Amino acid sequence: MSGALAIEEVLADPQKAGSFLASHRFPLVEGPNVTVVWVGQADGVSLRHWIYGLESSTALSRVPGTDLWYLILEIPPASRVEYKLEIHRGSGSEWLEDPLNPNRARDPFGANSVLQTEGYQAPSWTRPDPDARPGTLEPLSIESSFLGRRGGVLYLPARFRKSRQYPLLVVHDGSDYLNYASMKTILDNLVHAREIPDLIVAFTDSPERLTEYANDERHARFLTEELHPQLAARLPLLDRPQSRCLMGASFGAVAAFSTAWRHPGHWGRLLLQSGSFAFTDIGKRNRRGPLFDRVVEFVNAYRAEPKAVSERARGHRHGGALRRGSRRTQLGELARPPAGRVVLAVPGAVELHLRVRIPWPRSRVASGCRWGPTSAGPSASSR
Repeated sequence: MSGALAIEEVLADPQKAGSFLASHRFPLVEGPNVTVVWVGQADGVSLRHWIYGLESSTALSRVPGTDLWYLILEIPPASRVEYKLEIHRGSGSEWLEDPLNPNRARDPFGANSVLQTEGYQAPSWTRPDPDARPGTLEPLSIESSFLGRRGGVLYLPARFRKSRQYPLLVVHDGSDYLNYASMKTILDNLVHAREIPDLIVAFTDSPERLTEYANDERHARFLTEELHPQLAARLPLLDRPQSRCLMGASFGAVAAFSTAWRHPGHWGRLLLQSGSFAFTDIGKRNRRGPLFDRVVEFVNAYRAEPKAVSERARGHRHGGALRRGSRRTQLGELARPPAGRVVLAVPGAVELHLRVRIPWPRSRVASGCRWGPTSAGPSASSR
């Protein structure tokens, strides 16, 4: 049958399920169609993802007379999807990585299965380039009257000279970006390719991120009144707002945004990735629980009286599809006045206009091109 999918032969003759499983790799990519398969006893099986515009849970069907479950998806070429399988038994369910798929993406909360359609290639700038001179990573320690001693990592570009001045990028959840998003490799590659200027990056972390990142005045004052001045006293930083950028994902994006909101005119650039911008239209109670109370309070206040908090911002919507082929980063604007562009463009990202309503909830986005979740399961709603 011309153009038929491989699963159709099993549907016509369930006895062929064994040979079907033995002769293919899964998920099975056939042109624009992808067949996800799970084998086992269950009351139901669902594919879980956060692809913007699609249902986050899609049920698999059982091949009659077998324990083989399948789902056919139509996904654009050159796409990368992270997902999990939710297995329903009785009144409960569990989220699993796909046992038939060896490809994994790991983050601090676990791992997801990874599906890559025809034509997908990891961006070259996410892989080590032997010709790129490596920058250096140094321990960072900051004394804070608001938060106590804080540690982190400082990135200095390969061509660092004390006689030059550099833009500053401050990254929330810095260890995650270094360990799971290959951010040092990306910085080295893009600086080498002259896609971005030489810059200094402060990778920061918080031992109480869910509290401190949720619109905490202490955190905002730490970044603005302590971290930045102490770095400026030690390092040759450009002294202008457009040369200072705050970056963060999920709760880290809330921390970056709320810090700029509390200190307008100080942080001239923002990069917000899948921010946890929860809000309510009526009342103050939110379905996400007490961890989000201060986030909701902040976003509701901002929506009531929106104002520009930075000169330029770049954001990524919750669960949006990131596709290959878009421009890389434009951190170069940290070092020179903007020319109608934004501070940093994650491939395929959409612009976040900070003067309008922010209607999307949380997720997390790593470097490169991806669709889908980054959590180990439902517990990631508090990330």
